[in-house]
This record gives sequence, structure tokens and C-alpha cells, in this order.
Amino acid sequence: MPAIIYTDNWHLFTGSRHMPSPGNREPGIARRTVSATKRPFDIDEAMSRIREAVRPFPPAALFQLAEEGFDSPFEVLVACMISIRTFDEVTVPTARRFFSRARTARDVAHLTPAEINQLILTTTFHEPKARQIHAIARRLAADYDGELPCDERLLRSLPGVGPKCANLVLGIACGIPRIAVDVHVHRVTNRWGYVRTRTPEQTMTALEEKLPKRYWVEINRLLVPFGKHVCAGRAPRCSVCVVLDMCQQVGVTTHR
Repeated sequence: MPAIIYTDNWHLFTGSRHMPSPGNREPGIARRTVSATKRPFDIDEAMSRIREAVRPFPPAALFQLAEEGFDSPFEVLVACMISIRTFDEVTVPTARRFFSRARTARDVAHLTPAEINQLILTTTFHEPKARQIHAIARRLAADYDGELPCDERLLRSLPGVGPKCANLVLGIACGIPRIAVDVHVHRVTNRWGYVRTRTPEQTMTALEEKLPKRYWVEINRLLVPFGKHVCAGRAPRCSVCVVLDMCQQVGVTTHR
């Protein structure tokens, strides 16, 4: 049986603003029938469609903060550490509050771990994060003139910094193409069937081998809001998905 796609972004499928006749669609919702056989996954087409589809939603937290001017390597790193196991809706105001008090490594080094903890109290694991942020700031102030170099090896040597945060710093603040894989990027790309991996680390390696480099930074910016609002972990909204005709829906047992 053919699949039915309901979407407010009809032009993303057809390349046209022309809508089906009113008799063939529900009010305010475009409907398109596609073959039950999926077309080959076209990453260029997928990224173009998703770029338009997520415009109504806030970008991923670190990209949003960078657009607000918190875009130095140290600020992106601190914001990323704040974001770990924390919703974007909490990360963004918490990071703003923190940066209203201290924005540079030297400024943060003058705070105590207890003061940092109070500033990020709304986040998950705030106490260990506070200690790690303080230790990083002190090291940068002592050894690097208060600046965080765009150096992957150094980033990965800092306490609490894993590949995701290191790559986000390099990609957002340093302009160095790196793929940052979080739960959304991991889930969505596997659900598409674009990669077949078990862990975010495996997904990062697979994407580095397959994803065109021009999308290495952008994929996190796009798939975080896409994964939150459309391709959700439970009951994804396949009925409004702009890449349903290409997505293999791997592991999807129920959807909206």
C-alpha cells in the first residue's frame, strides 16, 4: 500500500508551491502519496529539505549562543559542558547567566568552584561540571595566557571534555570541520539507514567516512532541532517528515 505524507512543507517534496486540490487534502495540511518503495537516500536533498523544515525552531543550544555572541573557543567549551545531559531549554539561559558573570578563562579562574556551581545550579551534574570548568580556566590562565587554542589534542586532554564538545568547539568557534554526534545525530542518521552503528562514537567515525565535509558542522545544528521536533526518540512524527520518502525508518515501531 502506498504511504501517505502529510506536511506543511509541500514544496520541499515537489520543488513547487502548487498544492494539491482541496478535495485531496485536509485543511491546512498538504498530502502526498509516495511509493512504499523508498528512493535512495540523497544527503544533499535531505539537508536542503531539513534546513527549511527546522527554520521555525531554535537552533541547537551552542549554535544559538554563538549567534548571540558567545562564540569564543572558551565560551563554546563552557556552554558545551553546561549542556551535557541537560535540555537546551535549560542550557541556554544557564549559559547566559554564567557569561553575565564571567566570559574569559581569567575571569572564571578568579571564581571558586562553589561560585561556579551556584551559577550553573540548574544543570545536571552541576557540581562536577563546576570543578571541571574551574580547573580548565585555571590551566588556561596559567599555561595559555588565558586563551583556549584551537587544538584538538589540548581540548581532549581537558577534564570533562569528550569528542562531542571538542568537535563543537573546533567547528563553531574555530571554523575547523568536525562532526559532533549527540543523541539526535546518532538516532536520526541510523533511523534514515544512512549509517548503521551502535554508539555515537561509531556514528562519528561512520559519518567522517561518508558525510560530505561541507555538512560536518551543520549536521549537528540541523539534526538537533529536527530530532527534537520531528524525528523524536519515541513516536517520531513521520506524517510530517520532509525526508520520509528516503528514510528507511529503521527501528520505528510506532509513529505519528
